[in-house]
This record gives sequence, structure tokens and C-alpha cells, in this order.
Amino acid sequence: MIVERDVVVVGGGPAGLTAAARLASAGLTVTILDEQPELGGQYYRRPAPEVARRWGDHRREGGELIAEARAAGVECRPGHLVWGLADDGRTLLAEDTAGSPVRLRGRAIVLATGAYERALPFPGWQLPGVTTPGFAQHLAASDHTPIGERVVLAGSGPFLLPVACSLLALGVKVAGIAEAGTPYRLGRRALGALRHPARLRELAGYAARLARARVPIWQGTVVLRADGRDRVSAVTLAAAARPGLAVRTVEVDALCVGYGFRPQTDLARMLGCEVVADAATGDAIPVTDAAGRSSRPDVYVVGEAAGIGGAHLAKARGLAAAHAILTRETGHPTPPAEARSLARLGHFAALTDALYPSPALLLDTLLPALPDSTLACRCESVTVGELRAEATGDVNAAKARTRAGMGPCQGRVCGFAVAGLVGGDTVFPSRIPVRPVRIATLLQLATEGETA
Repeated sequence: MIVERDVVVVGGGPAGLTAAARLASAGLTVTILDEQPELGGQYYRRPAPEVARRWGDHRREGGELIAEARAAGVECRPGHLVWGLADDGRTLLAEDTAGSPVRLRGRAIVLATGAYERALPFPGWQLPGVTTPGFAQHLAASDHTPIGERVVLAGSGPFLLPVACSLLALGVKVAGIAEAGTPYRLGRRALGALRHPARLRELAGYAARLARARVPIWQGTVVLRADGRDRVSAVTLAAAARPGLAVRTVEVDALCVGYGFRPQTDLARMLGCEVVADAATGDAIPVTDAAGRSSRPDVYVVGEAAGIGGAHLAKARGLAAAHAILTRETGHPTPPAEARSLARLGHFAALTDALYPSPALLLDTLLPALPDSTLACRCESVTVGELRAEATGDVNAAKARTRAGMGPCQGRVCGFAVAGLVGGDTVFPSRIPVRPVRIATLLQLATEGETA
């Protein structure tokens, strides 16, 4: 049986929830799906019940937004993984919490699939205790559990600051933040933040908290290597301009490294939406209008899936898509104030991007300094040297010969670096299933006469 709705929303984060709540409140039938056990996405991730009872909700507005969507009549389906598309090109294939197949079709589809963290390899990144900042934030928010007792955060982007503050709140010793760029030096670009006082206050709050805890921020600094036997015990840092030359070594029991985020566009590409490669990031960015409408008129791409911009912009994009759908249904135009808000938040996202080094620049700077013995693909234990030997520009051929990017993560962790080493497109092709799916689900789907 195919579930038919006016709108199907994939992704239960800020953008998806905002769109779903607005559409349902206008009387449309809306189903929202998310692969996590609870709605909220990464930004509004729900704490475990025992954590919430003891420590409260770290972002109460997330719970309020979920409650608003439910009250509006949104059919909420957490624990539902959307993994593919049926042969008709319209029906979404999913599996529920029990592994049973679910098929859904909407007159409009809103893709709010979010983003995943951008990783770059370095010697020792496979050691226990080496994680991404997002994972550390997840442990802190959901379980009130520190990633370690003495931690260094490294990489690039504004996300490192709130993660550091979350760890400080748990009593963690944040030994330092290694930022690859120099975004916190006064300059012409930084002065543009004065046009966004709310975001500036947020940044100032993080900076004040870090200053009180005497957390150093080493700008223009990257990870050279991580060392340890059973787990990471030290991190050696280098100047970003000379990534092979050590400048300091810091003792740690956890190291969190991430270079921002990459949009999750697998489903958008699978649905036939046009994408373009962003020259600064190497990411596939869906081609949309201001309301998120893609090249396929019934598909809207919103939130971080439409381009990285933060939770506030994600919500504005979700609302814009909802109003565009309602305009199509009722003829009522989008309120002008909301269009202005979307433009203002988009300006701030562009300003933020300009303050930090582009991922493409980081790729060109950091990859040549890696030793051949460095693991590039941790799932399949493929080294940097093996991929350099495949530097023909053909990513698919390199994958076939080395199995790089063909493990459980499907290239989400290593794909950016693998493509950079091979010299090809930094966006891996989108293929079914976009996420690992149970074989039992596929067998049951086949018995029902459906093919992917």
C-alpha cells in the first residue's frame, strides 16, 4: 500500500518541522519522516528522558516546534529511513523501526535531509578517541556525557565554538581550539557582522565563555597527526600555511576534528533535481529558487540540504517552501517580511563562508602534506598512497580498484578526500540505497511486487 499525502517531508530538523507545521496548519495532509528515533534533527536533538529529567532540555524551542507540528496535525514518523525511490520516480521507499517497507507519495515533496560533517584524513584519525565535533555535541546534548576529560577541537568553522562551550559546561578541560583559518581577527570582512547584531551577540557569548575558561584559540592551525596506543593520547598541530611542520603537541584523551558540513543531496539527485558543484566547497548544491523549488516542480529542497547556513536560515527556508506550496494550492503570495528575513539570513551565511577558508582551498593545502601511509578510507583500510596511484581523475574507477568509499559510510566520511586524491569530482554519485537498508526489508518489498 502506498501512503498518499498532500506533502511528504523528509527530515525532522528545524527546516522540515517548520515547513510541516505551517502546511498542516493550513489544512494540508502532511507526513514527516526522520531516520532518528525522535524528531528534532541534529540541532534540536532530543535528550534522553533521564537526561531531560535531571538536566533539562538544552534547546527547549526544539521541543516546542515538535509539539507545534503534532498539534497542527502533522503525521510524524520518526525511526523511518528513506533509502530510495521506486521505478515510477515519485514514490519514496522507506523502512520503519521494525524493518518493514513503507512507500509514500506526495503531491509535493520537501527534502530537509540536513548535512553531515566534512572530514579530512590525517595520520592517527582512526584512533579511538578521535571523533567529529558533531559527535561530541551529540553526546553532550543527548546523554550529558563528555567525550573526554581533556579535549582539543580542531578543523574550521563557527561550530567549533558552541561545541567547546557545551564541553566546558560538562566540566571538560578544553585544552584549545585549532582553527585552520583566521576568522577572529579584525578586518574588513569581519566588520560585516555588525549588520547582524543577534548573531554577533551569540558569537560574543561563546567567546566570553571561552575567555573565562582560558581556552586558547590557535588560528591558522591544523592537525598534523594524532598519536596513541590504545586510544589517542596526544595531538600534534601545524601551521595551516605549512601543514607538514609541527608547531606544538598537546596531551589529550579526545580529539574532535571537523571542517564544517556538507549538504545531504542524495535524495534530491535521485529524484532528478538539477545540482551544481560549488567551486568553493566541491559540494553538490541543488538548483532552487528563493523558495526552495527545484528543477523538478513538485520537489523542494530546504534547510542545510540546500546549502549550509545554520538553523535560523534552515527554518526560514522551510517556511519559504511551505508558503510557496500554499501559494500553488491557494494563490496567496508569500508574506514580504518573510522574504526579507530569508534574504538577510542568506547574507549572514555568505558572510560566514567568507570568513573561513574554503573547503576546496583546505583540500589543496592539506592533502599534499599527508604521508602515503595515512588511511584515507577507514572503512576499507585504503591508504593515501594507494589512491595517489589511482590519480587519473576517474573516481568510479578508483573506487572499483581500491574499494575506497564503498564501506558502511558509503563515502560520506572519506569521499571528499578520496575524490581530492584521485583528482575527480568531489561529489560521489547518488545510488540506491542512499543509506544501508535491511535485506529483510528488500525481500519483503520484492514479495509485494515493488522494485527499487
